[in-house]
Amino acid sequence: MPLLTQQIQAEDDQYSLVASLDNVRNLSTILKAIHFQDYATCFATKNGIKVTVEKAKCVQANAFIQAGIFQEFMVREESVTFRIHLTVLLDCLSIFGSSPMPGTLTALRMCYQGYGYPLMLFLEEGGVVTVCKINTQEPEETLDFDFCSTNVINKIILQSEGLREAFSELDMTSEVLQITMSPDKPYFRLSTFGNAGSSHLDYPKDSDLMEAFHCNQTQINRYKISLLKPSTKALVLSCKVSIRTDNRGFLSLQYMIRNEDGQISFVEYYCCPDEEVPES
Repeated sequence: MPLLTQQIQAEDDQYSLVASLDNVRNLSTILKAIHFQDYATCFATKNGIKVTVEKAKCVQANAFIQAGIFQEFMVREESVTFRIHLTVLLDCLSIFGSSPMPGTLTALRMCYQGYGYPLMLFLEEGGVVTVCKINTQEPEETLDFDFCSTNVINKIILQSEGLREAFSELDMTSEVLQITMSPDKPYFRLSTFGNAGSSHLDYPKDSDLMEAFHCNQTQINRYKISLLKPSTKALVLSCKVSIRTDNRGFLSLQYMIRNEDGQISFVEYYCCPDEEVPES
């Protein structure tokens, strides 16, 4: 990124966050996986950037972009936090087009001076540089779902294609998706209750799609389909998904997404249970 580097290398000292990518799609693709609300909160530490989106205090999505994915990554403070209009950010990241010509990459340099300052984007493609300034806001406190690994009751890891197929076949007239996880049959079951009646989709624990199966006790929980729908954005991009439930019935969906350079990023959705399941 010679042109860009010469232009602004000298200014780095004033920024509390500087991040560079040779391929902007390695960032924009991950952000699209959590783009179901206009605003997001960004947290940057020396380990990377976490971008959080929430809806109705019932669902939260986190995208983790590790520092190693960036060609250059510098955070001057212990942590840097700001709120930003995610729709505008994504529009700027694709300012040269979302599907560029084969062999052409859009490079990105992202700089943030600190509280009250805009997020600066320097995008370069084929020697042409575009500068975008996006106003930031004071970060709002994000929900703490208190999802602790020690409280996880059941966990399975599936190849994403298995869940993609299931979600495409779900009866979307159902208000809820019921998830059954059990050490005994049916092991892992997805159930809907729509206009056409109830339907169930079962996964045996020895299925080719099942990469890991750790279920300690039978849990049956319901989640609003409207809250789970946004997570299909991440599901489409992912190669594996980890599904976990804790002792309160809270759901964690962790998607493993491989970028164009083969590097791994994670997107995690937390969702609270909808209601007490009626006794059968």
